[in-house]
Amino acid sequence: MDMESLMAQAQDLQSKISAAQDSLGAQQVRGIGGNGDVIVTMTGKYDVLSVVIQPNALNTDAQMLSAAVMDAYVDAKTKADALIEKTMNEVTGSIE
Repeated sequence: MDMESLMAQAQDLQSKISAAQDSLGAQQVRGIGGNGDVIVTMTGKYDVLSVVIQPNALNTDAQMLSAAVMDAYVDAKTKADALIEKTMNEVTGSIE
């Protein structure tokens, strides 16, 4: 394979990666904690868009509410990780 062809493939891959990153920024995932009392919404680039706390969750102690928020965040991040892996594998899966 000549150098020119290799450079063209590298530029094409970079373009596809950039488009995939833009797509991830536009996609959203939701994490749930505390049996639905807390919902964290974030993008596929880990930008937190919202944290919703149901009014009944305010009747618990601070430690339980904190744990529910953390659980919702971790759930959202796990879903974002899976989305990122799937998206990037679609772009780079053909690389050998």
